[in-house]
Amino acid sequence: MPPSSSETFTPASPVLDKRDWIAGLERGLSIIEAFDDAHPRMTASQAGERCGMTRTAARRYLLTLRHIGYVATDGKLFWLTPRVLRLGQSYLESARLPRIVQPFLQRVTAGTSETAYVSVLDGDDIVYIARNGSSRIMNTGYVLGARVQAQVTAAGMLLLALGDPAWVEHWLATQTLKAYTSHTIASKDRLRLELARIRAQGWSLSEQQLELGARGIAVPLLDHRGDLVGALNVTTPMGQESSEEVVARVLPVLQETARAMRNLI
Repeated sequence: MPPSSSETFTPASPVLDKRDWIAGLERGLSIIEAFDDAHPRMTASQAGERCGMTRTAARRYLLTLRHIGYVATDGKLFWLTPRVLRLGQSYLESARLPRIVQPFLQRVTAGTSETAYVSVLDGDDIVYIARNGSSRIMNTGYVLGARVQAQVTAAGMLLLALGDPAWVEHWLATQTLKAYTSHTIASKDRLRLELARIRAQGWSLSEQQLELGARGIAVPLLDHRGDLVGALNVTTPMGQESSEEVVARVLPVLQETARAMRNLI
């Protein structure tokens, strides 16, 4: 089913009439998405296997993508070209949310001296669509468009906790939780308890789940109708501050900024 065209997070895609569905477009995009850090270069057979199509069909899509500049080939292997970045750049330049939030992220950075982000949930991942400040210690490097598994970030945990309970339970049932550090919550029962706690308090703190020595704090970002559109969050090194101290310093700034943004989204 095609993804929602909305800029906001909606776990369930809208119903699409079969007459309006273009299967070729879906398959072409699936070919592009099949390339990742583990599969930077693939044969047509490998791409077809990853996308659930025959070698012949995958080759036709790859050759079409080569013709329009999104794929290159040496005759056997295929790989993406920098032109693919136009797709993400088009979102950042055309979507309202990244443009609206930027001045507010500057306010958060000025008030906390930390790197500030706005994140949205896309499938299983958090995607960073706006940021301000410099990453002082984080090796991950949350550049615009970076994707991180939701359950190991403060923003992702928050958006999961505030999502539709039935959808979240389905999401949990289909996940294989990966431990990135000794602090990562890799138990589904523990994760359910943590999501319930976050849902009750309305904000999220994540410490060393993805990277040792790093923590994140996130609050929900609501639009003028009260709908959840993303998360406003900061990342900060653990340093000498306790959890209580960093929450006392950062959380009020995040909450105040999120309230100020609400009528403009």
